[in-house]
Amino acid sequence: MAINNSEHKYVIETRDLDIYYGSFKAVTGVTMKVERNAITAIIGPSGCGKSTLLRAFNRMNELNASTSVRGEVTFNGQDIYAKEVDPVEVRYRIGMVFQKPNPFPKSIYENIAWTARIHGYKGKMDELVENALRQAALWDEVKDKLHQSGLSISGGQQQRLCIARAISIKPEVILMDEPASALDPIATLKIEELMQELKKQYTIVIVTHNMQQAARASDYTAMMMLSGEGERSGTVIEFDDTKVIFTNPKDKRTEDYVTGRFG
Repeated sequence: MAINNSEHKYVIETRDLDIYYGSFKAVTGVTMKVERNAITAIIGPSGCGKSTLLRAFNRMNELNASTSVRGEVTFNGQDIYAKEVDPVEVRYRIGMVFQKPNPFPKSIYENIAWTARIHGYKGKMDELVENALRQAALWDEVKDKLHQSGLSISGGQQQRLCIARAISIKPEVILMDEPASALDPIATLKIEELMQELKKQYTIVIVTHNMQQAARASDYTAMMMLSGEGERSGTVIEFDDTKVIFTNPKDKRTEDYVTGRFG
């Protein structure tokens, strides 16, 4: 069943979401709402389930056969885990950019054109490729080497190529899992500036370990932590405007983490 576009205020909502790998409960009881045309950051210490939560938003966790979910994740008001919903369409509408740049071993042009083609695009390919690269703030840097390998450009450019590839099929949401962690400070800043432009057309959810990045780049922040003494399951302990999380958090654990006193 197709996921209909909607004017729901929140693009993605979770309710009492639990995520399991086999019998291991990785994420516990997450209820949160993702605002449209905004950047939401998910922060927290290593091993608290940030990437697992992010991947639940477009059913990427299902690529691991042992994964299961309880609770609800809705996209534009529809439960994406309902039996009639095709996970391929979910991932078409909710794109993903990974921690390590992963261009296809094809030309810069074909990285985008091939992706559009397999999703049935029949229009003017040159135009689509140029538009995607312009949106990713990469066109001026690669327009004269479109037929060179996507692997031949710098790491920061490769990551922007991956973003261009993701947006070429016009998703509504872009999920980014530590998209700048492998990049130098200048390339990182370019990714952050790009996100500010992209949020005018897309909703962005980013996982980051970089507190300065979360504070600079996001509008909302979800703070994750292990759920209790001896527990290895993560949960969202606080969710609010980013300014509130970083200047006046309600939970002492959030304050300790964002000020570097955690641990």
